[in-house]
Amino acid sequence: MFPLSANTLNSTLSEDLRLLLDLRHHDPAQILGRHVQGSQCTVRVRIPGARAAWLLPLELPLQRLNDTDLFCWEGQAQDVPPHPAYRWEDESGTLQERTDAYSFPTLLEDAELMQFHQGRHTRAWQLLGAHLRTVDGVAGTLFAVWAPNAERVSVVGEFNQWDGRIHPMRSRGYTGVWELFIPTVTEGQLYKFEIRSRPHGTLLVKTDPYGRQFEMRPGTAARVCGPQRHDWQDADWMASREGWQNKPISVYEVHLGSWRRRPNGEFLSYRELADQLIPHVQSLGFTHIELLPITEHPLDASWGYQSTGFFAPTSRHGEAEGLREFVDRCHQAGIGVYLDWVPGHFPKDGFGLARFDGSALYEHEDWRRGEHKEWGTLVFNYARNEVRAFLLSSALYWLEVFHLDGLRVDAVASMLYLDYSRAHGEWLPNMHGGNEHLEAVDFLRELNVLTHREAPGSVTLAEESTAWPQVTRPTYVGGLGFSMKWNMGWMHDTLRYISKDPIYRHYDHQDLTFGLLYAFSENFVLPFSHDEVVHGKGALWQKMPGDDWQKMANLRLLFSYMLTYPGKKLLFMGSELAQPWEWRHDEALPWSLAEDPARQGLARLLGDLNRLYRSWPALHRHDFGSDGFAWIDCHDAAQSVISYRRLDGPDEAVVILNFTPVPRPGYRVGVPRPGWYRECFNSDSAIYGGSNLGNGGGVASDAMPWMDHPHSLLLTLPPLAGLILQRQETAP
Repeated sequence: MFPLSANTLNSTLSEDLRLLLDLRHHDPAQILGRHVQGSQCTVRVRIPGARAAWLLPLELPLQRLNDTDLFCWEGQAQDVPPHPAYRWEDESGTLQERTDAYSFPTLLEDAELMQFHQGRHTRAWQLLGAHLRTVDGVAGTLFAVWAPNAERVSVVGEFNQWDGRIHPMRSRGYTGVWELFIPTVTEGQLYKFEIRSRPHGTLLVKTDPYGRQFEMRPGTAARVCGPQRHDWQDADWMASREGWQNKPISVYEVHLGSWRRRPNGEFLSYRELADQLIPHVQSLGFTHIELLPITEHPLDASWGYQSTGFFAPTSRHGEAEGLREFVDRCHQAGIGVYLDWVPGHFPKDGFGLARFDGSALYEHEDWRRGEHKEWGTLVFNYARNEVRAFLLSSALYWLEVFHLDGLRVDAVASMLYLDYSRAHGEWLPNMHGGNEHLEAVDFLRELNVLTHREAPGSVTLAEESTAWPQVTRPTYVGGLGFSMKWNMGWMHDTLRYISKDPIYRHYDHQDLTFGLLYAFSENFVLPFSHDEVVHGKGALWQKMPGDDWQKMANLRLLFSYMLTYPGKKLLFMGSELAQPWEWRHDEALPWSLAEDPARQGLARLLGDLNRLYRSWPALHRHDFGSDGFAWIDCHDAAQSVISYRRLDGPDEAVVILNFTPVPRPGYRVGVPRPGWYRECFNSDSAIYGGSNLGNGGGVASDAMPWMDHPHSLLLTLPPLAGLILQRQETAP
């Protein structure tokens, strides 16, 4: 645009000037900044509240234009540097300085903006948000945000007194992206975006969707982040992640805010968590930690499942560098880290994504598609290119920038079905008249292909509670492409069974056996998660029938069952303590219980079971295949006993589980080969707090056919207990 002179501005208020003063101009740099024509130069700056102003370094007086807060200078171009600074006297008489933000060109590449607009930019955090930059030797921060339906967007922050008049951004046209490079804005400074919506001109103040660090709640501003400084030491771990299907995976699910706290009740930092959580997980023998969502969120009671910062670790535990150190130290200790990630919905908080630019930008306009009334949250519009780019970029961000080993995707069923938790008339069918959310299905497939390709060895885990087929099968055969799926059916059957008084368990024996009919239809994880110990469901301890001894024996039996059953494992924190009440997110676990000898025995059992599971290929190598499992006897409902073999070629583990408090001497079990069967685990052992009933070091097989096997073992089954036997050629 031809530069407007001071005289032109004084004589005629152009439409551009009106738009600028009304804060509705799409490209303020057309008027503001340094404009050169030949040897002549015009500089215009807007300084709300200024009494007088001067251009630096020559202290050239700036002329106020009419009665506005716009100031102008005209003269020789050689008298003003390419990126001028200015000083002004404010209303209190204080002198302040600022470097002009409108003498810099737009910096975002057209090709990248096009990729984002088309939904193909899967590292959009590198494009949008706030990024420290040095331009022509001037240090500052480049801000960029997607708000296609905004009439104007400004950067507001600590550096401009949160005044939207000072730094209105520049529109990049059809892409809907606004950008502005602001000199001297430094790392750690707080900022938001002030958005004037159309058509009513409502002012919205929004936090950055791509913010990578936020202030501590209840504040909601983002912080300008610097470059990653952590020196990663986990190269060997990252290179070893392939082949996870045949490796042991036993997950300790943890809510960082309530696992443990400081004596004064404050949250532990990420570094303190590394100091304390890693040794605890090692002592229990788990292979992985799964973090309940640590993406930034305003409400503690949401447990992180209502995120407003899809690229930011919560500031409750410190800065992002602390989280990187936590993950790195986990890896160096041989522990993987999964993150609970929530692309299924987002909260309605006014500072967040909801109606971000005044329109239903990230969500659907129609509430029948765009709202989860059950949770009071909004549903992402997976059909919109830029929304997919946002979510896909978030997924890659956590895997690449924080070296996480996998994402557990929350509430997948709510994404797959348009009528999920909706009554008649509260949902809209897809184009074919069905209830499948076709755009969400496409998004999930794209997510899984992308993460598996770009983050080799990483996994995705679906919390999916329906019979949707092929959740963990490749996309090229029609599956969703997840690595693993939570086995909610097994979990519900098992907890229903174990919660019954043993005298009645024989009526529901099928709860123990039905799961094997579908156990290998998907790559399953066996979850006893946080969801099973909240909202009146009772802690695991509370679900167990009988007196305290029987409760503890049932827990030992339950863990024995889980660790020997086909599938990977997941257990929520506090289970090792036999916590006697439901999980409370606003307080630490009751660590005083760890002094109880019976609970010490339970924790010792869990550690020994995990180490046995990890070290014995028969117990983990074929978790997803029927060639790793064989029933010995699934029909003994009368005595509530099941027995099976876990297999790895010729190697096998023989598992016998007695679900009654009745000792069973002389119990015969069939085996295919003769030999000495060493008792390598007994959940009734005295070291675990049991009655110490068992079979000594083991038993020799008899040449007596039993249960369709040519040989058999005569065993003593302890009450409410599990045995694991390993065949040897001869007795020790």
